[in-house]
Amino acid sequence: MTIDLSLRSTPFTEVRLLADIGATYARFCIEPAPGQFEHVAVLPCSDHAGITEVIQAYLGTLPELKPRHGAVSIANPIQGDQVRMTNRDWAFSIKEVQQQLALSTLLVVNNFTALAMALPGVGPQGRLQVGGGAPQANGVIGLLGPGTGLGVSGLIPSGDRWTTLATEGGHVNFAPSDEREMRVLQHAWKSMSRVSAERLISGPGIELIHQALSAGRELSTAQIVQRALQHDAACVETLEVFSGMLGSMASDVALTLGATGGMYVGGGIVPRLGPLFAQAIFRERFEAKGRMSDYVARIPTYVLTAENLVFQGISTLLSDHVPDAGGSHPLLERVRASVATLSPAERRVANFVLDNPRTALNDPIALIAHGAEVSQPTVIRFCRSLGFQGLADFKLKLGSGLTGTLPVQRTQVRRQDGTADLCAKVLDNTISAIVQFREALNVDAVDRAISLLREARRVEFYAMGNSAIVALDAQHKLFRFRISSVAHTDPSMHSMAAELLGPSDVAVFISSSGQPPELSRAAGLALERGAKVIAITASQSPLARKSTVCIPVEHSEDASTFVSMISRILHLLVVDMMSVGVAVRRLPSASVGSEAPADGQQQPAPGVLISHVE
Repeated sequence: MTIDLSLRSTPFTEVRLLADIGATYARFCIEPAPGQFEHVAVLPCSDHAGITEVIQAYLGTLPELKPRHGAVSIANPIQGDQVRMTNRDWAFSIKEVQQQLALSTLLVVNNFTALAMALPGVGPQGRLQVGGGAPQANGVIGLLGPGTGLGVSGLIPSGDRWTTLATEGGHVNFAPSDEREMRVLQHAWKSMSRVSAERLISGPGIELIHQALSAGRELSTAQIVQRALQHDAACVETLEVFSGMLGSMASDVALTLGATGGMYVGGGIVPRLGPLFAQAIFRERFEAKGRMSDYVARIPTYVLTAENLVFQGISTLLSDHVPDAGGSHPLLERVRASVATLSPAERRVANFVLDNPRTALNDPIALIAHGAEVSQPTVIRFCRSLGFQGLADFKLKLGSGLTGTLPVQRTQVRRQDGTADLCAKVLDNTISAIVQFREALNVDAVDRAISLLREARRVEFYAMGNSAIVALDAQHKLFRFRISSVAHTDPSMHSMAAELLGPSDVAVFISSSGQPPELSRAAGLALERGAKVIAITASQSPLARKSTVCIPVEHSEDASTFVSMISRILHLLVVDMMSVGVAVRRLPSASVGSEAPADGQQQPAPGVLISHVE
């Protein structure tokens, strides 16, 4: 799906900072209106101590501008607040950088995620086709780009939307295709035990290839390119080998992804090589796949030539997190810009949402479908056409402005926030985490846990610290169902209590991290005594490995630094799910003193009702 930025040309109320930070250079611009990139500058990363310093250096050249919203793409995986760059000795906290720069919004994404976001809008004028082939409609799109490293990404179609792949595919093992490449690999082995693809298919890789082919003579990449222009044989050969390696890697990615929509080559090297990029060799090696040659021959390959593609990608991402001019909602502007791309039925849903945003936010799907005069599946298709997982996901973004799983720091509470703002941010964070948890919930594990609880003679809950209150809540609920239950929240008592369990008992362990040794030791003892163990914790933790059933809760909070809040809410929700499951699967209420059923199944307590159950 392509969004025409020209339809949203209203200037922003405040200019925005965009940055594309690689291992060697950092590119910056100011965006005063959608798609308008001004004050573009390139700064060498080696001149600065860290990311904050290089951004401050750029902003220092524009003292009259004070952006409050910013987005940064970086040549590194983003897996949380702490970022340590792979190809440069920079490490930083996203939250701390946001505070140091006095930004209200700081969005940090992988650079190839940002580049991939721009690909659907790239037309013939922004790319150069290399060789034959034609893109398949709604086919997967592959992307790779050599620079200081080797970025690999892709776009996966799902209905009328795209899902961006965040990968580290450049770190796969390099595989030589001929004797010349084997010589290069053997030379690389002299200085490194493992040679990944990006060690050779990159700027530093060009230097390494030249050393291997010229008996160790050292030249920089810039010198190699300059001498190749002067027809230096060794340098020309170096770029030919580089082009062949890139062609092999591109076809490997194409086969892995099934990239019938085309393979795109970006990055900082190939688009700048011009005539030195050995197109014939690249395409020849791309198609040299033996039995799969006919398959890859049908896949087109393109070199990206359009300017500012990364800026366009991160601009699109940032616009989903910052209100537009006049307070309009960016998602509604996105719906308005996409109307022309929708089917007639989906267009009716779009018009209904634009005319009745509050109703669309609050009403169930049946009323939305009735108001738009379409079927309920059409409402779902409309949401997916805009790139959302469903109606609930769309409502979350409409109501809160949060999108996806990108590390958005806009919702971090700041000291200067008013009460209304901090309440909204706390709610937004929690709602987002709940929706993400719902999408990842292992329903089978919950079902198995409910079955174990229904059959248990006795249930004991084990927790410590912040999770203790969850254990007490669970014990209270089951006790009211007349299930014998107790909560152990003193770590010194865990092992002793677990040793008293038997084959008819169930032990439920609750922990955000699953790391405390006291809990793992007690879980092991419970299993040795024949009890069943339910763990509500992180799936790859030591505690999860000691469980009969693990209900994974993957939300990560640094409990050593912060008071754990959101994970506690998620744990309480799991307890509620299990409690409701036990309630609805038990026999109808009986009067006190009535005989137990023949199968020994316990009755619920008289007068105990569950709010989720009719």
